[in-house]
Amino acid sequence: MARRTGIGRWSMASLGREGWVAAIAAALLLLAGRILGVFELVVFGAALAALVAAALTRLALMRLQLGVRRTLTPPRVNAGQPARVELILSNSALRRTPVLQLRDAVTGTRGANLLVSPLPAGATARAAYLLPTAKRGKLSVGPLTIELTDPFGLTRSRIDAVGRSELIVFPKIDRIKPIPTAASHDPQATARQPNALGRAGDDFYALRPYQVGDDLRRVHWPATAHADELMIRQHEMPWQERTTVVLDVRTYSQTPESFELCVSAAASVLHAAFRGGDQIRLITTAGADSGFGLARAHLDACLERLALVSLDQDASLQRSVDVLRRTGGGGSLVLVIAAAAAGDLGRLGPLRQHYGKFITVLFEPSSWDGPVTEGTALPMAGTMVRVTDDNPFARTWDRAMQTSDTSPLVAGGAR
Repeated sequence: MARRTGIGRWSMASLGREGWVAAIAAALLLLAGRILGVFELVVFGAALAALVAAALTRLALMRLQLGVRRTLTPPRVNAGQPARVELILSNSALRRTPVLQLRDAVTGTRGANLLVSPLPAGATARAAYLLPTAKRGKLSVGPLTIELTDPFGLTRSRIDAVGRSELIVFPKIDRIKPIPTAASHDPQATARQPNALGRAGDDFYALRPYQVGDDLRRVHWPATAHADELMIRQHEMPWQERTTVVLDVRTYSQTPESFELCVSAAASVLHAAFRGGDQIRLITTAGADSGFGLARAHLDACLERLALVSLDQDASLQRSVDVLRRTGGGGSLVLVIAAAAAGDLGRLGPLRQHYGKFITVLFEPSSWDGPVTEGTALPMAGTMVRVTDDNPFARTWDRAMQTSDTSPLVAGGAR
């Protein structure tokens, strides 16, 4: 629940469009009355000028004491899920407020325009609107401005009440099955805790520095005092599998439509692996590498990267292959690509020996461009999940994960 609170300084009262029209009309009436000698025109012009002056004076002397708070709920959201902005206004003055016009700017839209009826002294009002979350990315909300006007709509005074707030819209996530346990070539991923200390009930594996998301009840205070930083008891844990997801972001190998499908698939695989208790790692062909992590904060960081990721003309699949060869890590490797990059699969074969499971998620053209003739035969290296118009990602993935066999398998699509 993201919150911003504030109130700024009112601008000087000024004439609005209607006010300028009234002022010019008053001047013309006065001039015409003097020239033509028509007393009624002079009186009408003077009355109109007095009305404009009174409106300016009233607005200039008005003293409001408003408190404004903006709340974004929830603080993180996946594409397609609802997100709500709530505005809370409180009147701390001893007099009733006039009608308030609120305008909140929102990225990619005309903004939200809201009218708040007069607030009695000490009263509070709430207003709310929904944010557009159909697409992943960063939404900027604000600044929020409040505008005052006189009853005739001749004058204006405004204030920047609350600054900007940001909401990261994560990619759409399909709830899919986690990858079955893989035979791993990574000693760190397969070894069980050999150094457990203490007795049953209080056993812990080791001490390590605090990471964001750790339970503070596991702080080891004697070690913290000695090291002068928070130290966490690392309890014995079950064997931790590792899942590495590689997302292809090369400009020439993707269309905007296929790229969005690939980003959503990468986010879904990471989320499923996290739910399954795996250490997760995100790599893009543009060179981004999140490293392995277990905490919820690490998953959120990976999803935020995916929320903001874009196609890169300098991205290189070979560079990612070289990184994976050097840093390995064992466990499962999932490559997410579109059909335009299918010809690159041959160079991935050598990676197979470094991972217990090697899965390629391939989006065929029909998955984003309607029924078309599917691709040709591809070199096999592990499990191939081919996504088509008739075989959407979630269904095809779950079908492929039903087997724990690590031999080559094609699930869905044309072979």
